[in-house]
Amino acid sequence: MVTGRCYCGAKQLSSSQEPKAVAYCHCDDCRRVSGAPVAAFAAFDEAALTVTPNEGKRVEVNEGVSRSFCDVCGTPLTGRYDYLPGTVYVALGVLDQADRLAPEIHSHDANRYPWLNIRDQCPRYAASARSVLNNAEFD
Repeated sequence: MVTGRCYCGAKQLSSSQEPKAVAYCHCDDCRRVSGAPVAAFAAFDEAALTVTPNEGKRVEVNEGVSRSFCDVCGTPLTGRYDYLPGTVYVALGVLDQADRLAPEIHSHDANRYPWLNIRDQCPRYAASARSVLNNAEFD
């Protein structure tokens, strides 16, 4: 089981399954939503994830892309993408087990800030890695 919560504790997350994928995203949208130079997230099967009492405030940030935030403290919680059905992306920093859920892939690596040096052996996709992430298959 994987669990998590927002900063204030008003939103609790749990998944009966391990994430399908864990990734970094260097796209501008993810950076702005997370407020960080790179976003890190875990992809969960929608049917296995529960957010209690609800996902909070949901905002459609682009057509077919929605993000949710705690409506009390503002912590980024989830992302949903129409083109990646059945999967919910959870901000890695809200998960209690984040210390053991290391990212396995870089998406939008061509947009990575030049001063950001993450030295790992993870596959790097210059643009979106959505087809890989949706199938949870890695090199």
